Amino acid sequence: MLTRRHIRVKVMQCIYALVQSKDDSLQKQEKFLRVSIENMYVLYLLILSLLAELHRLAEKHVSHASKKYVATEEDKYPNPEKFVKNRLLLQLVNNEVLKNELSNRKLDNWYMNDEYVKIIHKAVISSDIYKEYMSNGEDSYTNDRNMVIQLFKEIIAPNEKIYDYFEDDKLTWVDDFPIVNTFLVKRLKKAKPDSGDRFFLPSLLKDQEDMDFANELLTKTLLNDAKWEKEIEGKTPNWDNDRIAEIDSIVLKMAICELLNFPSIPEKVTLNEYLEIAKEYSTPKSSIFINGVLDKLAKEYKSEGRLQKIGRGLQ
Repeated sequence: MLTRRHIRVKVMQCIYALVQSKDDSLQKQEKFLRVSIENMYVLYLLILSLLAELHRLAEKHVSHASKKYVATEEDKYPNPEKFVKNRLLLQLVNNEVLKNELSNRKLDNWYMNDEYVKIIHKAVISSDIYKEYMSNGEDSYTNDRNMVIQLFKEIIAPNEKIYDYFEDDKLTWVDDFPIVNTFLVKRLKKAKPDSGDRFFLPSLLKDQEDMDFANELLTKTLLNDAKWEKEIEGKTPNWDNDRIAEIDSIVLKMAICELLNFPSIPEKVTLNEYLEIAKEYSTPKSSIFINGVLDKLAKEYKSEGRLQKIGRGLQ
């Protein structure tokens, strides 16, 4: 689920939190990093389970409507049960791995806050996407899957109430939300009728090497802070160090640390990754500033023989 860029962002957030709290405990920051990364998976589970809960609520409505003598809105559709028989949604509802993960982690958010499920359900059934799906006669897994993806992208993910709920629950989820949403959409697009339960719940990290990279980047950046500070000095003629924005300073130090301490990661990868992070988390002027500083440093390191790169790099 997480790419190396996501991991770099998580490390950046940890260092920023440390600076803001003025807590110099490396052990606490390592724990914060682990928890922050793990919480991304929790967010993924909650969003996935929201789709399952949406189905359950829809099923209740259909069951309730079938017992009424007066015609309901659903009765106008050729098959009022089409949504609750959606094959992709049923894969999520009946997913034992998802059920176990939610149970083991005691994630009963939607049971405790079912008003959010109702908000989403109301938005869904009033949408043109839902009405078109319920009205057309196509009956296939592909049609079911495409409808769920479209609903998620256009109705569920942009919903402000859901966004506010996640933001209130954990502040770090503000940055995680678009990442997790994008991953979920990609996952759903690959879903097939025979996709097993585990398919919908892949590992958060590719392997242990990713977690090792995160810890090493965090540790080496923090323990050598004064050293990286000196590396920046003299490369910012129009800026005093105390005028450099905190987030820009962190990005620069992480990039320098990676250039000098991670020989398996190509120089170009490091420069591109931190430039993209700067573009997303800092100002346009800052990204230009960071690009200029890193370019100078990279050239200096190469001329001095300090930039030692080996093998194929990983992003």
